[in-house]
Amino acid sequence: MTSPNKIGLVIAALMGGWHLLWSLLVLAGWAQPLIDFVFWAHMIRPIYVVQAFAPVAAFTLVAITAVIGYAFGYIGAVLWPKSKSPFQRSDSA
Repeated sequence: MTSPNKIGLVIAALMGGWHLLWSLLVLAGWAQPLIDFVFWAHMIRPIYVVQAFAPVAAFTLVAITAVIGYAFGYIGAVLWPKSKSPFQRSDSA
């Protein structure tokens, strides 16, 4: 069985890392053009305006999403073996 702690840390790193990347895009001034492009590509009129970089907000964003990612990963790793998923392999071969 995979450790719930390890799964939690991986999901925390993915979610926190994704939001760290977003914060760096905001800091570099590239976030607004990126989000405008994404909306344009989906044929959506952009209505959101990216604000100026705020270090406390960026830290809070990364920390909270990492904690939530850890919780989801940990809980998912604990509950997954208890499920009757058709994708789960049988160890009794």
